[in-house]
Amino acid sequence: MKIRTKLTLGVGLLFILITLLTYVGTKSINALKNDTENILVANYNTLEYSRNMLMALDELSIDKVAIRKIEENLYKQQANITEIGEKEATQNLRQHFAALKINNFDRTTHLLIRKDIAEIMRLNMEAIQRKSDVAKQTAASSTIGIAITGTLCFVIAFTLLINLPSNIANPIKKLTESIKQIAANDYSQRVYFEDHSEFGELAKSFNTMAEKLEEYNNSNLSQLLFEKKRIETLINNMQDPVIGLDEDKKILFANDEALKVTGLKSEQVIGQQVQDVSLVNDLVRSLVKDLIMPENNNKEEKKQPIKIFANSKESYFEKEVVDIAIMPTGEKEKRHIGYVIVLKNITPFKELDFAKTNFIATISHELKTPISSIKMSTQLLESQKTGEINHQQKQLIDSIKDDSQRLLKITSELLNLSQVETGNIQLNIQKSTPYQILNYATEAVKVTAEQKKIQLLSDVEENLPDVKADTEKTAWVLINFLTNAINYSPEQSKIIIKITKQDKLVNFSVNDQGKGIEKRYKDKIFDKYFQVPGSIKTGTGLGLAISKEFIEAQNGTIGVESEIGMGSTFYFKLLTS
Repeated sequence: MKIRTKLTLGVGLLFILITLLTYVGTKSINALKNDTENILVANYNTLEYSRNMLMALDELSIDKVAIRKIEENLYKQQANITEIGEKEATQNLRQHFAALKINNFDRTTHLLIRKDIAEIMRLNMEAIQRKSDVAKQTAASSTIGIAITGTLCFVIAFTLLINLPSNIANPIKKLTESIKQIAANDYSQRVYFEDHSEFGELAKSFNTMAEKLEEYNNSNLSQLLFEKKRIETLINNMQDPVIGLDEDKKILFANDEALKVTGLKSEQVIGQQVQDVSLVNDLVRSLVKDLIMPENNNKEEKKQPIKIFANSKESYFEKEVVDIAIMPTGEKEKRHIGYVIVLKNITPFKELDFAKTNFIATISHELKTPISSIKMSTQLLESQKTGEINHQQKQLIDSIKDDSQRLLKITSELLNLSQVETGNIQLNIQKSTPYQILNYATEAVKVTAEQKKIQLLSDVEENLPDVKADTEKTAWVLINFLTNAINYSPEQSKIIIKITKQDKLVNFSVNDQGKGIEKRYKDKIFDKYFQVPGSIKTGTGLGLAISKEFIEAQNGTIGVESEIGMGSTFYFKLLTS
């Protein structure tokens, strides 16, 4: 319970007790007052009237005015009847007084009137005694009630007096002792309060401070130097160039590979502002320009490999900038502490890429000649000049023609692929039907899908407009999407091909039921040579990069939507014609 709540409850309870005690006392005094007033107003006045009538009765023989006095007091007595039997006595007095006025000197009537007045006085005297006893009882009850209420208020107030100050003072005392221990270099001291008051929050902050002090105290210089040496050794033994910066972009470290490719010495780099180093070194300037001028950050340019002359040859590197953030002890938010620039050497992949491109171009070129010869031979066989052919021979010639045509198409695709990789893309953009692109792609992967028992489902809108595209290259992209979906989908699953119209665009998408792609890899999935870690290695990582080149060369857009465990959806959008 919060301290403020405790104080509010304590003071509020005392206020209630004081109000209760005031109420009980006031009620008791008022009851006693009512009983006393009842005696004075009712019975005392009757005795006064009776005494006046007796005095007037004694003066009746010598003063005729006494008759009027008796009548006045008798009238007042009739209006002040309060006790049992008093009414009858008063009526008898009225009757006897009436008889007295007829016979003024009747001694018997005098005696009867005196007897009636005496009876009235007796009744009121007894009532006074009875009401006096009631008043005494009321006084006794009031005394007991006030005593009980006062005792209860005293006990509760005494309990608050004992407990409330200790609830506030004891945690302060305990916290003070712990602070003294901390001041004496005992950083293992901790404070624990079970309640959730302000002292609990104060103890939590105190324990966090003590934990940090203990951490700093245990981190001695020798341990720091040893850990620093070990980290430097690990960084220097890395095969990739690595440069570390702090949050102010001051260079903290650069391993041997980084110094080798930049051509700088350690004393020229370590401890210097990266902006100053970039002024005298073109490579460093290209590496950190995104950090120095983030507003000029060009994502397309950033993804291009960096060509550096290293190891006596031209080498290719892929730059990756990693933001470093830590969670300080006892805090809940991460703090940015710097950057690490890593240059991944992709030269072997680039060399393989060049070799593959040259091989594909050579093979494609060399295959065209024999394929052309095969087509010419089939035409000669079909000619009537070479002789008649039977039905079976006709079927064989048709099969050879189909196979040669398929080989020629594959050769053309290989040539297109080599054009993309060499940067010389040749497009034949014309009006293309989305249905034609879909049929071409599904026919190409149908056999592969059947082998894994995967269903290819199409969800295509009706009356789709034509698109501005190269039909073969666009179909190649869709085939690439479908091939990847088949490779990464489990057996007996479904792949949904969806084609819809969105404003002036036609959207082609392929949805699979694979394991999905982590969020951190989605921005890199269309980079050359990139393959998702842990995935099945089925190629060199160029398929999606080439697909992106094809689509963007046709003024289209390409992308992916994916979540772990929810599959992936690759899509591209082309302009309508």
